Amino acid sequence: MSAAPSSLRMVEVSRAKSLWLLEGRPLGRLAHTQRDHTILRASRRTWDFGRLVARHAPAVAVPASATHHVDQIRATTGTGWTVAVAAGPDAITNLGEAAHDQRTLPTRSRDPHDALLRLRPKTMAGFRLARPEA
Repeated sequence: MSAAPSSLRMVEVSRAKSLWLLEGRPLGRLAHTQRDHTILRASRRTWDFGRLVARHAPAVAVPASATHHVDQIRATTGTGWTVAVAAGPDAITNLGEAAHDQRTLPTRSRDPHDALLRLRPKTMAGFRLARPEA
């Protein structure tokens, strides 16, 4: 049986815990604005030297800002966690760096036409979705 949404609460977790949760999930969602529309894409990413590296559609211009969102929520209870990282993205154009990042990105298939974005975190927020304390 799932818990009613109103009976759950969000508890903020530390930046260190948020980072730990983020590092454990290679699949998330990359959100950015394109032509006055919000775009939300599934994204494989890796954490490398204090930055996120994520795949990005090659035909799309590099956005001015982006948010990477990762979560794990249990469907039966509604409990779990969520982490969002707001960042300023840069396209990775150095071929050596791009080759390294392509090798380290966890994925089953690689599209050589994918672009890579380097996301330098500006803010990070993590929350645990929990049942109220009795």
